[in-house]
Amino acid sequence: MNAGKLMRRKISDLAFKVFCVTVTFLALMALAAILWSLLSQGLGGLNLDVFTKSTPAPGSPGGLANAIVGSLMMCVLAMVMALTIGVLAGTWLAEYGGRSAYGAVVRFLNDVLLSAPSILVGLFVYELLVAPFHGFSGFAGAVALALLAVPVITRTTEDVLLLQASTLREAGVALGAPLSYVIQQVLWRSARAGLLTGSLLAFARISGETAPLLFTALNNQFFSLDLRHPTANLPVVIFNYALSAYDDWRRLAWAGALLIAATVLLVTVVARIVAKEQRHS
Repeated sequence: MNAGKLMRRKISDLAFKVFCVTVTFLALMALAAILWSLLSQGLGGLNLDVFTKSTPAPGSPGGLANAIVGSLMMCVLAMVMALTIGVLAGTWLAEYGGRSAYGAVVRFLNDVLLSAPSILVGLFVYELLVAPFHGFSGFAGAVALALLAVPVITRTTEDVLLLQASTLREAGVALGAPLSYVIQQVLWRSARAGLLTGSLLAFARISGETAPLLFTALNNQFFSLDLRHPTANLPVVIFNYALSAYDDWRRLAWAGALLIAATVLLVTVVARIVAKEQRHS
């Protein structure tokens, strides 16, 4: 190789490294700016009232207790539905029909739903559960969130089960156990760390969604545990209060945004730790 060609390759390699470092630095700076905005604006609005009082009228003392409880109820209900459907669908793809034409169609549709805009999911649930019953509800919001979480759990479940050694299946079947029993008692237990990781990532995915809840759960200024009616939730409260002209509402919006960001960060860190422990095991 002549010296000129070697020099050109070194220059190209150096230019590519500089480009990668520059882009990474810009991305980290943007993330740091977002975190700084959340901390500087959100910490000032955090106090005990945020967790003990409901959303107030302008100029009145209040907090985000009803929105926090409403978000938790809808997310928990959504995760119950999503886990039931997602784990079973992922198991079917990995263990039964994944190689069939029907399995390929299911996998393709799951990938499409995985990347579908959340506002389209909210509009679909609105036409399915809100418009026919002439009212918004927390149940409709939970269904919309579940539809966003199902493809994440389905894909994770399939991938984790495919990583399990085939000898586990062969040993169980050789002992006379049906495949369904082997899946429940052996494969799911062996893959529980991966399943938990997928569940945590799905929860982080839906915890900050706003668009689907605008079409389904809407909002409620008062504290309520009844999901049959419009239900308060943090994303919609943040959306409404951040656009308001009242300083106290905007402070609550920043505090709510900080709570959601901290929750997503905590769940993501836990998911990373669980995934790391699974790789070590």
